[in-house]
Amino acid sequence: MAKIKITQTTSKIHTTERQKKTLQALGLRRMHATVLVEATPQIMGMVGKVQHLVTTETTK
Repeated sequence: MAKIKITQTTSKIHTTERQKKTLQALGLRRMHATVLVEATPQIMGMVGKVQHLVTTETTK
């Protein structure tokens, strides 16, 4: 399965509590933090909810 690299690019200060928890569940704790995760439908749905706060890059 493909992996995606997710990087938090925007602060979570003025976001909803749900978006803050989604970032935490993705493993993003601070600005410019990067995680490498499997591209499952659940992860892609979470990324879709916070797409304005993160950037994604597909890797093999």
